[in-house]
Amino acid sequence: MNISIACGGTGGHLFPGLAVAKVLRARGNVVTLWVDSRALVSATESKVADKVEVIKAKGFSFGVSLQSVGAIFSLLGSVISCWRRMFRNRPDVVLAMGSYASFGPVVAARLLGVPVVLHEANAVPGRAISLLAKFSSVVAITFSDCAKYLTCRTELTGFPVRDSIVPYFPDDIELEKNVFTVLIMGGSQGAHKLNEVGCGAFSLLAENGVSVQVVHLTGKADEMVVREKYMEMGIKHLVYPFLEDMGLAYGVSDLVICRAGASTCMELAKFRLPALLVPLPSAMRDHQTANAKFFVGAGAADMIVQSELSAESLAEYINMLVDDRSLLVKKRECLKNIAIEDASERIADLVEKCG
Repeated sequence: MNISIACGGTGGHLFPGLAVAKVLRARGNVVTLWVDSRALVSATESKVADKVEVIKAKGFSFGVSLQSVGAIFSLLGSVISCWRRMFRNRPDVVLAMGSYASFGPVVAARLLGVPVVLHEANAVPGRAISLLAKFSSVVAITFSDCAKYLTCRTELTGFPVRDSIVPYFPDDIELEKNVFTVLIMGGSQGAHKLNEVGCGAFSLLAENGVSVQVVHLTGKADEMVVREKYMEMGIKHLVYPFLEDMGLAYGVSDLVICRAGASTCMELAKFRLPALLVPLPSAMRDHQTANAKFFVGAGAADMIVQSELSAESLAEYINMLVDDRSLLVKKRECLKNIAIEDASERIADLVEKCG
């Protein structure tokens, strides 16, 4: 089969798309990736596709403004451009992973009579998936709760986690295996609030003689400040502005303090990592809160809203888990019920059935 996959430009859309592309190509299909310029290098270097096409499109805010009008014309231009290219090399089916970069390939495919499969990563569907669902044969969903927001056919497939992530504990690392380790991360750009509160919490724990160590992904802006604070506290630490090797971070950690994006949540589920989720307050449609509530409802994580997060509350929470690690064991058991190990294969099956 000739299969096109629209992967957008951010990691949350690109990486699961690449994972499915790898499976489909291994089954003998011809795969074309459709990405925006941000993902061109990653998509090309992944070598999981026969061809990579670049899409020009941008999202827009609802309402009348020059920016939204410009975005609409950009999307229309993307549809025309995708239609021309698909007309010359007609796919048998199109898989779209969400984001407005999916709009052009999906609408162009339907104009050509090509079936479409969508994948929604979050518990609440984004605007792009909500708009495009009417054009699809089926929407593959990560969270079962998502189905209630969509009137079209849905199927629970899970989220394809990168197989390049393999948790491990290196022998030459400046951390001890028998000491409670916390991973703090706020996404690829870091999160100043988590950085600030995290340092404050560890300062309180150190003052009270609680034995802990930390892996902290800060983003570029706070890297030096955070590193210096941990050095002053005398706490064993690893501080990175950004870490490509998440296998290391996950492999050494007992607890994670993080946002609640879909890819992060599903990586936590796959690797059975208990977490305190702090949803991003500005997330579109507040989908991170919905993701976090799903995990809390399953007994797999705890959640706190950012406005209630403080150094004192975080220190108290960490200390509770240091004293009673059976709470972490219970969460790991619950995480097993969320993780869908064969998500890539399930989505690939859907694509092949619809083609």
